Amino acid sequence: MRQYLALAILVLFTACKKDETPLDNSTAPLSIEFDNIAGDKNLQLNTGVYTNAANEPFSVSVFQYFISNVKLTTTDGKDYVVPQDSSYFMINETDVASHSVKLHVPQADYSSLSFIVGVDSLRNTMDISRRTGVLDPASYSDHGMYWGWNSGYIFVKLEGTSSSAPVDASGQRYFRYHIGGFGGYSTPTINNIRSVTIDLTRAGIASVRRDRETNVHLMVDVLKMFGGSSSISIASNPTVMFGPFSVNIADNIPGMFRHDHTED
Repeated sequence: MRQYLALAILVLFTACKKDETPLDNSTAPLSIEFDNIAGDKNLQLNTGVYTNAANEPFSVSVFQYFISNVKLTTTDGKDYVVPQDSSYFMINETDVASHSVKLHVPQADYSSLSFIVGVDSLRNTMDISRRTGVLDPASYSDHGMYWGWNSGYIFVKLEGTSSSAPVDASGQRYFRYHIGGFGGYSTPTINNIRSVTIDLTRAGIASVRRDRETNVHLMVDVLKMFGGSSSISIASNPTVMFGPFSVNIADNIPGMFRHDHTED
């Protein structure tokens, strides 16, 4: 009887131990590269000319966006969430170094990557002392990513010129898309936070190991911002900021991201 009891305890302990071992605790380098493009062309600020879903030509002068709340899922279904304070990044087309997000994560084979495009409501409303690094509004240059008047972050900023845009007060044909809104602090407002989940199995899972840096290469297609669930016309909407129409552009944002390949 004692033998059977000891065997039962051993089996139970083994089963529990297996379930409670989610990942290898030793960490290894992983980078996520955000490669900004326009269709089949590399995105070139100011000089490149592209055509959107409404058949309108345009050039881009500013393209930058927040990536946050990064999570990885292993091939056997276990999640690793990047610690909150280390999970906010701003990708700025003019800053090549910002295109690669550097992480240290547990060794594992990862089949899925997810993140938020934008800044979550908790961090938007947190005391300014907790919003450091890329979240510090005082650190921005001329193209800031924070609405002082609206007390919230701009999640995606796209600016440029187009012959389809009306002539503005300066005599130029500018378009400006500043997409933000986290749902409101005390009363409900627009919520343009969008989640992206990338299936890594189609173009190579991320086998993260200590002896190398694994790189997940994502393509970010600015044309998809104009065409997805909604077709966006520059002529009809040359300036979109904190208003109801911004939701249509926000709904297109997840479609901008696709997995190109993984380098181990």
